Formats: sequence, C-alpha cells, structure tokens
Amino acid sequence: MELDDVMRTTFAAREFTDDPLPDEVLWRIFDNARFAPSGGNRQGAHIIVVRDAGVRHRLAVLGTPAARRYLAQLRAGENPWNPVHPSDVAQEIVDSTEVPETFITSVAKAPVVLVVSVDLEVVAALDQDLDRVGIAAGASVYPLVWNILLAARNEGYGGTITTMAIAREEQVRAVLDIPATHAVAAIMPLGKPTRQLTKLRRRPVAGFVTRERFGGQAFDG
Repeated sequence: MELDDVMRTTFAAREFTDDPLPDEVLWRIFDNARFAPSGGNRQGAHIIVVRDAGVRHRLAVLGTPAARRYLAQLRAGENPWNPVHPSDVAQEIVDSTEVPETFITSVAKAPVVLVVSVDLEVVAALDQDLDRVGIAAGASVYPLVWNILLAARNEGYGGTITTMAIAREEQVRAVLDIPATHAVAAIMPLGKPTRQLTKLRRRPVAGFVTRERFGGQAFDG
C-alpha cells in the first residue's frame, strides 16, 4: 500500500475474524515497526506476544474496572479519567455501571494481544517535575506502538491501542512477569478486522493547527 493510504485508513479495529495472525506476518510487522524513533535511540520498549487464551482473558478482565469508571463518567457528560477536572460521579454509580461485552471481547477474542512496556530506567521524563500528569516519556514508546498498527494495516491486519488495564498495572505485571522498572504503555489486540474502514472522521487541519501561537491564525494551507 502507499504510505498515505496506510496513514488515512489505519483505524481502531476491535472486531476480528477467526483468521490467524501467523508468526511470519507478525515478524514482518515488528521488523518494520522497530525503526520508530526513541529518545537517545535507547530503545527501551519491550513487547510481549500473548496468544494464550487464558492470559488474554485475564488481561481483558483487568481492564473492566477502568472501563466501568470510563462509561459511568461518559454517561454523566464528563471527559473520562480526566486529570484536570475531578469526577462528580459517585462511586456507587461507577460500581453499578455495566460494561458491554465488547470491552472484553476485543482483547479476549483477538488472535494475538501485544503488551508493550517501556523501561523507565532509560526514558527521559522531562516533565516529571511539572505539576501535571507526565506524558513526555511516552515519546520513547508510542511511536513504536503506532508503527506496529501502520505495519499491521499494510499487511491487511488491524488492531487498536487499549489502556484500560493499565489502571491495574501491578496485576498486569504479575500476570506477565513484567519487571517493576517497566511501565505498561499499551495492550494491543491484533487480527484480521471484520470490516475495513476507508473514510475516517477526523478534524480538518485548520481545526487544530495554528500559526505562531496557540490562538494564532488557523493553518489552512
């Protein structure tokens, strides 16, 4: 596929056919994705390929509590898990919120689940002393994560970046023997999508790009 076609049609796939994702295809995906940039070229990311059905189900279940809170806040008109505005949703409402089966099946039923972590001993967390949630260290892992999805699309496969289980990171570490120095960055189900979207809904460039300053003139080309 042409690069621009891959970039414009790589969507968040959560429903997969029963087709397998062979190791040789997965190897090609990794072999291309590994050229993603990382800070200082330290390449601190680690990927665990999970095919075991029991482990995939456990990872899916670990994401359920976060999904419950996410949905409860969403239904209350809040931006879920927002680090700026505290939630007004009572815990009993969160606890009683039902999580659709699709939140579990996307991970539990995918032929392959990738668990991506990053070694905190090698990342440059330049925002660690700021009074906000840190995101800078993600620059050392998320380019690789996205490259994997682009490479999968090029092979006719798809997937998505899920983060719900990260709220239970200690349990995820225990399931997969991930060392304490590694932060879990993404849990990615991969497979052959049941359908392929070709027209994705995204804001136009002028809707989020400005000239010279945040409130500057829209960059409209």
